[in-house]
Amino acid sequence: MKKPAYIEDLQQWMNEFSFSHDVRVRFSETDMFGHLNNTVPFVYFEEARIEFFKSLGFMQDWTQQGSNTIPVVADLQCDFLQQVYFGEELNVCVKAHQVGTSSVDLHYLGRKGNGEPCFVGRGRMVQLNKHTGKGEAWSEEQRNLFLSRETLKK
Repeated sequence: MKKPAYIEDLQQWMNEFSFSHDVRVRFSETDMFGHLNNTVPFVYFEEARIEFFKSLGFMQDWTQQGSNTIPVVADLQCDFLQQVYFGEELNVCVKAHQVGTSSVDLHYLGRKGNGEPCFVGRGRMVQLNKHTGKGEAWSEEQRNLFLSRETLKK
């Protein structure tokens, strides 16, 4: 399988993740052959991304009554490396790859129980102002939280 363009060295890239979230493939997420439906990793990405943002304290701020900002997915992609089946335990990892003024490029890694990657992905999230619909810059504290947790591309 061809390596995705956003990954230079797969093993090094995999070693850079420090946050993960476990999921189990449910029957409803598979086709008649027991394979994971190709739309489901995006749901796993969302679940892991929310937990990642919770761990940074961002979700608590965004969901507070009176908050002026919300996170929005600007783009999202998934590359499949091997088949996944009903009942498998997966570990979905998230890391901030690059932080912009109001956006962050997140990378995702889905690993099987034996540690082998089964799917990978990336996507840009933008912090928007709820009232203007425009990007809202990360605070210095938010930027520092991203930087303290991850090895970022400058």
